[in-house]
Amino acid sequence: MHTVEVEWVSALDRLPKDSDCVMGAITGRYPGDPEGEDADSRAGEEYWLVLPTYFHSSHVDERTGTLFRDCFVDSDRVVRLPYGGSTPEQVTHWAELPVLPGTSERQILGAGARPALRAALPQAPGLTRDEPDAR
Repeated sequence: MHTVEVEWVSALDRLPKDSDCVMGAITGRYPGDPEGEDADSRAGEEYWLVLPTYFHSSHVDERTGTLFRDCFVDSDRVVRLPYGGSTPEQVTHWAELPVLPGTSERQILGAGARPALRAALPQAPGLTRDEPDAR
């Protein structure tokens, strides 16, 4: 396993550029009543974890129609504001995504993807040079 250096930026100090995909350090509490009948063992516990998110300078929540400014949205469309905001879960810090293995890129699209995969996984089945690209 390779260790990747990450530079965390406080969401109170600076925000990403609009539409950037970043890792967000997110804090909140597990939902539910820790004393209730259907109590989950984690219900009510505080957490701090890392999730991939997109930053938006302006975003409308599809479920509620609420307009959010300077927010982080994950793949489940959960909206989180920087720490101190009004959302139940908040982003304390953010970091750029690491680059792809063996490259200096965060994404490779189209014709360049397969050669980059071959270079990173030279022994992987399905990526040998004499096999056509799978589509």
